[in-house]
Amino acid sequence: MNCLVIYNPNSGKEKQAKNIEYISSRLHEKYEVVDVCATQHARHATEIASQACEKYDLIVAMGGDGTLSEVINGLAGKKKKCHLGYIPRGTVNDVAHSLKIPCNVKKAVDVILNGKVVSHDLFKANDKYGIYVCCAGLFTETSYSTKQSAKKKVGKIAYVFHGVKKVFSTDSMDLKLSFDGGEISGRFAFMLILNSRSVGGFPINRSATLDDGMVDIVLIREKHKKIGCMGIYKVFSLFLKGVRYQGIRLKLDKFTVEAANDVDINIDGEKVFAGSFDFEVLPNDIYIIVP
Repeated sequence: MNCLVIYNPNSGKEKQAKNIEYISSRLHEKYEVVDVCATQHARHATEIASQACEKYDLIVAMGGDGTLSEVINGLAGKKKKCHLGYIPRGTVNDVAHSLKIPCNVKKAVDVILNGKVVSHDLFKANDKYGIYVCCAGLFTETSYSTKQSAKKKVGKIAYVFHGVKKVFSTDSMDLKLSFDGGEISGRFAFMLILNSRSVGGFPINRSATLDDGMVDIVLIREKHKKIGCMGIYKVFSLFLKGVRYQGIRLKLDKFTVEAANDVDINIDGEKVFAGSFDFEVLPNDIYIIVP
């Protein structure tokens, strides 16, 4: 069997190359061929995975949620479904927390060699794929605009510092969400579309089912153009108390969101486009190894 390790040398607090020799030697216990490829630029992991999925039985993504998302964008929708292993080395590692994949390299490799393969839903927003979150509004730019140097120095706290700076200068959004059987429209401080148990390191959706063909949606209303104290409080409460306790809540598999062209859409921690989009769940589209 053949295995490819795709790794981001800049994820987390340490250079990933330090671990590659160990990982390769361990994977050789099960895989005859173990190839390794480091990403060199944004979206490179997507290019590598897209070309590799026909050649390998297992692709291992090593890095943060962004690296994993890039690999998934290369694998999504392919006829050949190779298995996916994950060695989480990012700052937050939401997907790993949801799937109980350990962030320790040795333990994560143990999972790849001895774990079980499970199906996991993906989703598609316009032409972009994601595995765990799509969002817009308050705090959502924090994940991609926080400097990498700050994340390496202080970890998740860097997101908090950056988010606080923006908290009173963010505009609300005019949105219309249309789905079979209805629509919801108005001004909103925050939109969260979730296929995960954890977001931003907060376990806000503990009861989520990741292979049911549906996503959880939370909308936080805001009366004013500038997001006020009540809107900020509701978004904070969402992360502290969970999705059951704030906002408008829906569970859907397909819908459309109409938004202005200046509304940035964040998928799996990265800004992917701005404005309106069509959304659909892709049931059981990826096979990932978990404990």
